[in-house]
Amino acid sequence: MSALRSLLLASALFAAPVSAQESHAPAAAAAEKVDIITPHITDSYHMELPSIFPPFYKEICIGRHEGEHGCAPLWEPVHLGGMEVNLSPTKHVVMMLIAALLVSVILIGTARAHARHHHEVGRPKGFAAGLEAMVLYMRNEVILPNVGHHGNGFVPYLLTIFFFILTANLLGLVPYGSTATGNIAVTATLAIMTFIVVEVAGMRAQGIHYLSTIFYWNTELPIFMRIPMFLIMSPVEMIGKLTKPFALAIRLFANMTAGHIVVLALIGLIFTFAGPVSAAPFLMAVAIMMLELFVAFLQPFIFTLLASVFIGQIREAHH
Repeated sequence: MSALRSLLLASALFAAPVSAQESHAPAAAAAEKVDIITPHITDSYHMELPSIFPPFYKEICIGRHEGEHGCAPLWEPVHLGGMEVNLSPTKHVVMMLIAALLVSVILIGTARAHARHHHEVGRPKGFAAGLEAMVLYMRNEVILPNVGHHGNGFVPYLLTIFFFILTANLLGLVPYGSTATGNIAVTATLAIMTFIVVEVAGMRAQGIHYLSTIFYWNTELPIFMRIPMFLIMSPVEMIGKLTKPFALAIRLFANMTAGHIVVLALIGLIFTFAGPVSAAPFLMAVAIMMLELFVAFLQPFIFTLLASVFIGQIREAHH
């Protein structure tokens, strides 16, 4: 159950008369406890679709349906040596595909509308104008100043990462949606892709001097100090290189997961308390949802900013 749908249901219960809540208290106490947090923040082989009948959602299996045991992976895992690789689609995989499709359709459609408006009236208008302003800001104020000279080649990748993360974050805030960027596997993949782009950019910009970003060899030190410093600082350089994608992955994962946990925990308090007391967690949940919306825009900006900084640093490291 998505956080927004839970919040709407909680608001309806809060608006109900206190007497009605009290009359149902024994039944509610006897009812089975329901976990609304874990299913929302974890991946699974089923999704929820809207329904006009209570409880207003219907679960469907993405994988194989196994009766009382629920949903199973669509394909059998592949064994590579001692490692098991599961390539079956899951809820977060579906949300990633939806996010990628939306980004492609929106950006391509907007580009065509931009060209048509520019040809007809000499300037973009409507949604195309707003998206152009966002793209120009990210390109001129975030990416190029940090990447440095001849950084236009990195703009398509960084803008794609920005809009993909933004769309995936927003999909997690709509009813029946799920946050793919709340999955550490997704954020780690994005971080590894960015790490490869950063390292390749360093190799192309520095050539043989790229090795100086891995192995510490300071020619300004006396010869008897170079070897000890090489042995001490080279592992530090390697660890520092690996901590960058680690920080990108953990930052995005933790921020998107923590917000959902707080919102759903506050929604649980609304159901726990009765009467006017439930107003406090309800108002706090609404406030946190607004903060979640802000974080959904902030995190792709930070991811893109840090990726631009890392590319600029390694391209200028030998200067």
